[in-house]
Amino acid sequence: MTDEEILALIQDETARQAQNIQMIPSENHTSEAVLAALGTRLSDKYAEGYPGRRYYGGCEVVDKVEDLARERAKTLFGVSHANVQPYSGSPANLAAMLAVLDPGDTIMGLSLPFGGHLTHGHTVSATGQYYKSAPYQTGKDGFLDYDAIAELAAKEKPKLIIAGATAYPREYDWKKFRQIADSVDAWLLADISHISGLIAGGVHPSPAGIADIISTTTHKTLRGPRGAMLLCNGEPSNPSKKPERTRNNLPSLIDRAVFPGLQGGPHINTIAGIAVALKEATEAEFKTYAKQIVANSRRLASQLSDRGFELVTGGSDNHLLLIDMTSKAISGAEAETVLDTVGITVNKNSVPFDARSPFDPSGIRMGTPAITTRGMKEPEMDIIAEIIDQAIESRSDQKKLNALSNQIKELAARHSLPS
Repeated sequence: MTDEEILALIQDETARQAQNIQMIPSENHTSEAVLAALGTRLSDKYAEGYPGRRYYGGCEVVDKVEDLARERAKTLFGVSHANVQPYSGSPANLAAMLAVLDPGDTIMGLSLPFGGHLTHGHTVSATGQYYKSAPYQTGKDGFLDYDAIAELAAKEKPKLIIAGATAYPREYDWKKFRQIADSVDAWLLADISHISGLIAGGVHPSPAGIADIISTTTHKTLRGPRGAMLLCNGEPSNPSKKPERTRNNLPSLIDRAVFPGLQGGPHINTIAGIAVALKEATEAEFKTYAKQIVANSRRLASQLSDRGFELVTGGSDNHLLLIDMTSKAISGAEAETVLDTVGITVNKNSVPFDARSPFDPSGIRMGTPAITTRGMKEPEMDIIAEIIDQAIESRSDQKKLNALSNQIKELAARHSLPS
């Protein structure tokens, strides 16, 4: 690289990741093979349309790249159709809605302060501005209350129900969501962005064959590049005609919503990286990795609980922990800063029924995907829990924080980034 300023910044970020431990549950470390696919001449190619139906010439090679990614996605997740073009999870969710809804239709997703995503109908999102949002909440215990969700659905009669979250530490009962959606004749969208790697690894139930549409990002637990996919079953219809909104027509409805509905040319280099990650997810090592993510999460939850931390729902079934810091007399924003000081990267996060501002919430969110990728297991979770506890307790003691920072550097040095 000849741009010395950018090169220096890339080196700085690589060093930051290598010397610290990344515990934001939506972050992970890709393999060198994925990174290699991203930095190729594939990024130069415009390819509006789909394989065999492009609006540009010279697509004979990139057609094969996209076809390979689509076939790998279909096989891995057990669906008959995959769209690998969405630029990220947000446009993927919007495309799913564009495919089956009209402006003003009612949607139901988990409320943002209770662990949902902006694109599940929050008022600041296009999904909350173009559609009527009737968000559901968790119960006081932090768990999804399926009876309450069913009651809200009966009242609001949504056209779409979204199952999924960004800060929910338990498994989803896809069949209960299906029953609720069927009771009001609604489409069911399963947003598995956080847990797609766990599903691929066989440690979380899959919504395939239950939900009408599945959306997912391709990083997080899936450990690929920053992109997204939309998955469904059905048969593509005549591309020259606008298909009726039936389940069998979902492949065509989704493809038309992504392009030309929302996007122009797909990022073929990212799609190549997705293809690499999908192949990696079929290997035995990936299943071991997915199982270890959950084991690490549960061990960390237990260790933090033993040290007096208040975990929302009391623990975790997946890759993330949501922690109410109120009992530690510190806000989530302050806790994020303190932990960053010692080299542990987490994010501040609202907790259910949070009385504080979302800009200065009561909780923090952390997860185990990235540290599991680096080879950390249960013994390292014990060490991390103790450092977190000491950092929070000694937050006014800079000398102590410096010592803890050195411990994290030593831990990180023993578990290098993927090579």
